[in-house]
Amino acid sequence: MPANALQHVRFIIAVSSCKGGVGKSTLAAHLAQELARRGLSVGLVDTDIHGPSIPTLFNLQNAQIHVNAEKQLIPVEKNGLKIMSFGFLLGDAPAVLRGPIVSRYVQQVLQNTAWGELDYLFVDMPPGTGDVQLTITQHVRLSGAVIVTTPQTLSLLDVSRGILMFEKVNVPILGVIENMSYFVCDQCNKKHYIFGIDSAKTLKERFGVKTLAEIPILEQMIFNIDQPLANPFISAATDNIVAAVKEQSTTPQTPPTIQFDDKEIRLKWDIGEEITISNRDLRLSCRCALCANELTGKKIFTGKNLKPNIAAKSITPLGNYALGIEWNDHHTSGIYPYSSIKQLAYKKEHG
Repeated sequence: MPANALQHVRFIIAVSSCKGGVGKSTLAAHLAQELARRGLSVGLVDTDIHGPSIPTLFNLQNAQIHVNAEKQLIPVEKNGLKIMSFGFLLGDAPAVLRGPIVSRYVQQVLQNTAWGELDYLFVDMPPGTGDVQLTITQHVRLSGAVIVTTPQTLSLLDVSRGILMFEKVNVPILGVIENMSYFVCDQCNKKHYIFGIDSAKTLKERFGVKTLAEIPILEQMIFNIDQPLANPFISAATDNIVAAVKEQSTTPQTPPTIQFDDKEIRLKWDIGEEITISNRDLRLSCRCALCANELTGKKIFTGKNLKPNIAAKSITPLGNYALGIEWNDHHTSGIYPYSSIKQLAYKKEHG
């Protein structure tokens, strides 16, 4: 397998969701197509072996894959976009494969494809946080990850799992795209937020990461991508991703030093700022989908059954924006933005 297959790819962006059915592959396809429409050199690789959908999205179910003299796979080109999918190799047959074999195939599709020189390569990740996802993060130089979600309880829970997975393998989170955020009535032209309003603010408060876009339910997103049509929502999301990639590549990561014991957590930044917060206060502040209603923000977990000796078992700094904490009550889905921790500490200090 040629070691330099991805050598001339400038930025590699993972598009991920830990839950199926949120429109991840559709968004990955539209984002890649938008950059290609602008004249950049772009690739799109479908790494979902068990459910490859990129061939269907581009009407390429019967595409033939060829091999060059170096025994590399030659990607299929459509609308100026280089595309590779395991679906091209598999056809309509189901992929009945065990984990290690799946991981090996994913490596081959990624690293044994003749991508050439690309400005961007989008990796349509399979849903979940298992072996395949870890294989990709460990063997590919990812510039960052975009997490796709919908404003529903199960999806929001999985956002935190995805953030924690990428951060633990040192892949920066570029931001979150909220798909199916609302729909516009064709009779009254009014936005209807069927899962609740102000979701972008909620995502920022819960996870500390940027909301790159709120994509409404659009008829255009239902159809296959035959022509690279302009879409203002996809265009805006693409602009924000490009800006996030550039910011990530130029902004140093400066997480605080962390100390914790059975009573409190202490954070100290290089600039001299220090914060101390009690374990109880921070645990009760959790805004994950298990602890707070995603529609109303009302507390679900009120602390009635909180362990009197609640304490952190492990703490993971998440880039420049948050902490991931595993508590001794087995709660692990909470993400605690530094901004929220600072506000909580200020309120406790000043009443």
